[in-house]
Amino acid sequence: MLYPREHEAVAAINRKAPGPALAPFVEFYWHVRWSTEEPYETKVLSHPNVHLVFEEPAPLVYGVDRTLFVRRLEGQGQVLGVKFRPGAFRPLAARPVIALADRRIPAADIFSPAVEDTSREVLGGTDIDAMARLAEEFLLDGLPAPDPVAGQVAGMVDAITADPALFRVDQAAEALHVSVRTLQRLFAEYVGASPKWVLRRARLHEAAARAEEGVHIDWAALADDLGYFDQSHLTRDFTGAVGVSPARYAGLRG
Repeated sequence: MLYPREHEAVAAINRKAPGPALAPFVEFYWHVRWSTEEPYETKVLSHPNVHLVFEEPAPLVYGVDRTLFVRRLEGQGQVLGVKFRPGAFRPLAARPVIALADRRIPAADIFSPAVEDTSREVLGGTDIDAMARLAEEFLLDGLPAPDPVAGQVAGMVDAITADPALFRVDQAAEALHVSVRTLQRLFAEYVGASPKWVLRRARLHEAAARAEEGVHIDWAALADDLGYFDQSHLTRDFTGAVGVSPARYAGLRG
């Protein structure tokens, strides 16, 4: 979430962990309730996750958004989302997850038509625990057989995003003991984004988080820490993804 303090003035965000049966598939449930007199655009620098969102007028599946996710909030409302672990949506999608990238798909096209009834029931509630429980019951009804490869790919994503020394795909492949081609194939099939994008997005998340700290930032040193050639390379990458330079973003943070 970009500009989180500004966003807090408009919307409240809560999370809830899944139960043990869904933990291999779901990272967490998230709930947003907003109230605003003027339209507000919320902006998110997305992670490599697929989401099922119970919302009006109908529930949607959001593939990995490789650009900047923007949603316009108006009046009052709420949504409940299910954030799937990287790779974990592949058994549910019954297709390579790259086919969902940058797309919003009616949830009924992937799940049973009952997802629309569940969505109405979820959105008729006000308590996040009860809403998440309804979503969980629905997902448990159609839970696919475990896919061991999905778990392996989730581990790969965790490994390469947590290691600050990995900047390139060939480095990531070597660290994971697979070929570059294998890594690219697995990410297209299970994640819905390339390993290059996942590495780059992790660096941008770190840059945005540092800018949010509100202290003096040595941008040249940060660029070096994140594996960029120089500060201008970081600035171009960040500006291309977020729409403003990192220094400008730090000054505009809510």
